[in-house]
Amino acid sequence: MTHLQKLAALLILLGEDSASILLKHFDDNERELISAEMANLPLMNLEQQTSVLKEFTELALQANAALGGSVEYTRAVLEKSVGLFKAAEIIGRVSTRRTSVATMQQIIDMEPLAIVNLIKEEQPQTISLVISYLSAQKGAEVLLNLPEHLSEQVIERLATLSSTPIEVVETVGEVLSKKIGPKISRALNQTGGVKSAAAVLNVMDKTHRQNILNKLDERTPELVRSIRMKMFTFDDLAILDNKSLQKILREIDASTLAIALSAANENLRNALLGAISKRAADTVMDEISNLGRITLREIEHAQDSIIDIVRKLEAEGEISLDVGA
Repeated sequence: MTHLQKLAALLILLGEDSASILLKHFDDNERELISAEMANLPLMNLEQQTSVLKEFTELALQANAALGGSVEYTRAVLEKSVGLFKAAEIIGRVSTRRTSVATMQQIIDMEPLAIVNLIKEEQPQTISLVISYLSAQKGAEVLLNLPEHLSEQVIERLATLSSTPIEVVETVGEVLSKKIGPKISRALNQTGGVKSAAAVLNVMDKTHRQNILNKLDERTPELVRSIRMKMFTFDDLAILDNKSLQKILREIDASTLAIALSAANENLRNALLGAISKRAADTVMDEISNLGRITLREIEHAQDSIIDIVRKLEAEGEISLDVGA
């Protein structure tokens, strides 16, 4: 095992809580490299586990079953370490099958303005492919500096970008690389789609983000709805302040809230019920207890209806979702 693989193995052996604490102390690039190894680490037998523990601690030799890395474990650690939005961005780039695309790495390493100058004359589909390889922050910077008429088209292509044959990616990279010099090799994966578009928009300022979505909404309202739903999920309500939650909950009846919270984690349930009176909270808990059997579709519908209210209040300026931005 490489040093990086051993570090990933140690974090898996330590468990989610300890791993998330350690992961906070790495920078973004280191976190991404470690996460990639954690997500793709093969099954470890007892001998390998013991070897890793001896090397790092000389103390804990208690592993007695096969352990392996997984996307789910890595996602849980990242969410505890860097939050939902950053975790989604990192896991999107490292969790799928990784393909070596040497020419695309040169573009990733360039400054945002240099990337803009390189791709601004290309077709929106090509630009969206390039942006799908960038971090959300860098992708947003590139998008902001593109000609205005291109932004909404690029977001639309990015949100609908499906898996692209590696030959196509290589061809695009080769054409662009002729302008920027030597080739550099690194393992990558392509990460287009609604989540990728949402991640890029999420780190943009509200004015530019709203302008792009409004224009896109005139042509493809369903796509805009899908992007919005990925930009702020029901679970993200837990990060809002109490005053914002109170405004949201005033628009929601107890029955809908009960269905939505029936499958929510304890942290989210406490946050929402803590924003209303004890009597109202008790009513919601009684509703949950008497729900009986409900389907996942019903739960998702209730949660989506609450997110619709969240977006309506944000559009009206009643609340802000730019928490920690």
